[in-house]
Amino acid sequence: MALLDSITTPADLRALNRAQLDALAEEIRAFLVQSVSRTGGHLGPNLGVVELTIALHRVFDSPKDPIIFDTGHQSYVHKLLTGRRDGFENLRQKGGLSGYPARSESDHDWVENSHASTSLSWAEGMAKAFRLRGEDRVVVAVIGDGALTGGMAWEALNNIAAQDDLPLVVVVNDNGRSYTPTVGGVANHLSALRTSRGYEQALGLIKRNVSRTPLVGKPTYDMLHGIKTGIKDILAPQSMFSDLGLKYVGPIDGHDEADLELVLQRARTFGGPVIIHCITRKGNGFRAAEENEEDRFHAVGKIDAETGAPLAVSSQATWTDAFAEEMVRIGHEREDVVALTAAMLNPTGLARFAAAYPDRTFDVGIAEQHAVTSAAGMAMAGLHPVFAVYATFLNRAFDQVLLDVALHRLGVTFVLDRAGITGTDGASHNGMWDMSLVGIVPGLRLAAPRDQQRLAEALRTAIDVDDAPTVVRYSKEKLPDPIPAIASRDGIDELLRAGEPEVLVVGIGQFVGLAVEVGQRLAEQGIGVRVVDPVWALPTNPALTALASRHRLVVSVEDNVVVGGIGDHLAQALRHAGHDVPVMDFGIPDEFLPHAARGELLADLGLTAQQISRAVIERHVRLGEPTIQQDTAHLPLG
Repeated sequence: MALLDSITTPADLRALNRAQLDALAEEIRAFLVQSVSRTGGHLGPNLGVVELTIALHRVFDSPKDPIIFDTGHQSYVHKLLTGRRDGFENLRQKGGLSGYPARSESDHDWVENSHASTSLSWAEGMAKAFRLRGEDRVVVAVIGDGALTGGMAWEALNNIAAQDDLPLVVVVNDNGRSYTPTVGGVANHLSALRTSRGYEQALGLIKRNVSRTPLVGKPTYDMLHGIKTGIKDILAPQSMFSDLGLKYVGPIDGHDEADLELVLQRARTFGGPVIIHCITRKGNGFRAAEENEEDRFHAVGKIDAETGAPLAVSSQATWTDAFAEEMVRIGHEREDVVALTAAMLNPTGLARFAAAYPDRTFDVGIAEQHAVTSAAGMAMAGLHPVFAVYATFLNRAFDQVLLDVALHRLGVTFVLDRAGITGTDGASHNGMWDMSLVGIVPGLRLAAPRDQQRLAEALRTAIDVDDAPTVVRYSKEKLPDPIPAIASRDGIDELLRAGEPEVLVVGIGQFVGLAVEVGQRLAEQGIGVRVVDPVWALPTNPALTALASRHRLVVSVEDNVVVGGIGDHLAQALRHAGHDVPVMDFGIPDEFLPHAARGELLADLGLTAQQISRAVIERHVRLGEPTIQQDTAHLPLG
C-alpha cells in the first residue's frame, strides 16, 4: 500500500518516521506529475512546496491553526494531505476540485485567496481576533517572494511588527520566481540572504576570539554585542526584517523536512510573530520543469508526464500573440512608447517587446497599484506607457486609474488580457468586471476589438491619445477569423443586415462573432436585423444611441457583467435622449462563477447563439407588429 493512500487527515502524518516521510514526499511528487499532466494546472509551484507542506501539517493543528496560502495555486499538496486525493482526476473541471483553496471543499481551507499579496493581511486579522477571543491558536501565512513585491504585503508586515504578542508565523517561500524570476529590491534582498553567511556566525567568531584577550576581552565583546545591530546591518541583509521588530529565522532549506519541522516547532511556541525564510526550487523533482527557465512549468495544460511536452499544440495565434507582434512594430515607430508589466512579461506577451527594447520595458513585480501610478508619472514626463495586465488584476488598481491617471488627464494605455470568462481558474480569475469599473472613469475610452485587424487599429489609436486613459481588452481565446464590416460610419461598423431592421444587435469584443450568429438566426426567422460593432465601446457613441433609437428592440452581447456593462450604458443613453426603446442586455450575471471550461459556463449562463436568439425571438413576438413604419432614411448606417 502506498503511503499516500494512508493519509486522509494531517494527523496521519504524525505517525510516520523519517524514512517514511521522505518516501511520502517522492510519492506526492510522482502523483502530482501524473495527475496534473492529465488535467493541467499549476504544477511547478506545487512540486516546490512538498516538504514544506508536510512539515506545516506535522507541526500545526489544521484546521484549528489556519494555514493561509498566498495566491493559493500552491495548495495541491495541502489538498492531498487533507483528504482530497480522489478528487484530483477532475481538478479545475466543472464540479471538480478547485485549483485554489476552496471553503466548499474542506474546513482546512480558510480563505479562497487566488490573488497575490493578501495572505499576511488575512493572517494578521485572524491572529488578532483569536488573541482578543482568548483562543489558543496560531495562524500561518505562506507567502512567496513574488507576492512580497506587492505593497499590500508590506502594509501588513508594518502592522504585524507592531504587535509583539501576535500568534502568527510567516513562511516566506523563496524560489526566486513569480511566473518568471522575481524582480525588484525585495528580490535582490532575498537573493542576498540566500548567499549570506549570517551575522550570528560572524558574531560567534568575534566572541570566540575577542573574549580570549586578557583584561579587555570580555568588556570589548560586551561592547560589540551592544552594537550588534550595526554589525548585523553590515554582515547580514536579514536586518531588513529584524529592524521592523520581527523575529527572523533563515534561510532554511525548504526541501529538508526535518530542519523545517524543527524551525516551525520553535516558531509555533515563540509567542509572537516570526518570519521563516525557506529556499525552495520551483518544479523540484521533475526534470522537465527544472530545466525550463522561462517559468519552470508554473502552469501547464495537458502534458506528457515523462517529457513535459504539451499533448496538444495549436498553430492558431492568440490575442496575446497579436498584441505582442503589434507592440514590437509600434515600438519601432514610436520611441516614446514604453511597456510595463506586473510580473507577467511572458503571459501578457511583452517579452517580445522587452527583447527588442529592453530599456523601455519595466517589470514592477506583483504591484499593480504602483505600476499604474508609475505609468502616470511616465506620461506626465512625456512618454506613452502601455501597461499590459490580466483584466482581473486591474481591479486592484482602480483608485490609481481614476485619480492618478484620469484625474490628471494623462495618456496611459491599459491592455487587458484574459478579459471575460476564463473558466478553469475560477471566480477570481474571470475578467468580468473591468468594463463596469472603468466605465465610470471620466474621459476614459475603451475598445474591445473583434479580430486582429481591429486590435492593431485600436492599439494605435490608443497610443495617439495623450490627454486621457485608454483601454484595449481581449480574451484569452484563439484569434477569430476576420470579421469584415459591410459598412462603416460615425465610428460604427455594420457587420450584418437582413430585411428592414427592427432589431439592432450590438456585439462587443470576443462576443461580436456570437452577435453575428444571433443576427443570422433572427434573419432565418424572418426578423429584420442589423448587427453592429461600436468599435470604441466607451464612452457610448452618440451615433450608436441615434441608431438604436430607430429600432424596435436593441440587444447587446458582451463578455462582462451586465451591471454597468455596455448594454447598461446604451440603455441609459437612450433614456437620457428620451427614447423608449427596450434593451435586452446579454452578459455575465452579477455573481461569482464556479470553475469550469469557458464553453460550459457560457452554456450554463445562456450565452450561446441558440439561447440568445430564442430569447430575442420571444421578446420580439411579445412586442407585436409595429404600429408605424420605421423611418430608415436617416439611419447613420445603410
